[in-house]
Amino acid sequence: MRNGKAGGDLPIKAMTGGRQVRVELTKFKVKANKSHKVDEWMKYIEENMDDALLTLEGEKMYVETIFREQEGNHEYLYWYSVQESDMEDDEDLKINQQLVDFFDECIDKTFQPLDLDASVVMMPKRIRNAMFNSGQEDDYEEPVD
Repeated sequence: MRNGKAGGDLPIKAMTGGRQVRVELTKFKVKANKSHKVDEWMKYIEENMDDALLTLEGEKMYVETIFREQEGNHEYLYWYSVQESDMEDDEDLKINQQLVDFFDECIDKTFQPLDLDASVVMMPKRIRNAMFNSGQEDDYEEPVD
């Protein structure tokens, strides 16, 4: 979930088989009295996981995680993702329209989404290989200090 900022692109091209990868964490504020709708949205995702995963494939998204935080009387959602920088949106999928509807109804547009900057990305070689190289060994070597 990016709102125009490119700060999530990290120089991890060597680790990813030449792909430019974006790692993001964005904080959104939930509108007052909409926690029940967030519950419904999370349940909808769980019940439609096949469609959600299909959407991730189309967007070249390797990982997407949604966290919830209750701070006083306010609720926040944090979207964490790892995806290729040249991702695509598949607007034809029903779940994408559901996400747009959810944001319109539940996300407080008066709160500027907060994009947290990733300073370091740590990923074991076996995970990189599984994600970016179809399980094949790569020639990336860990940097030596």
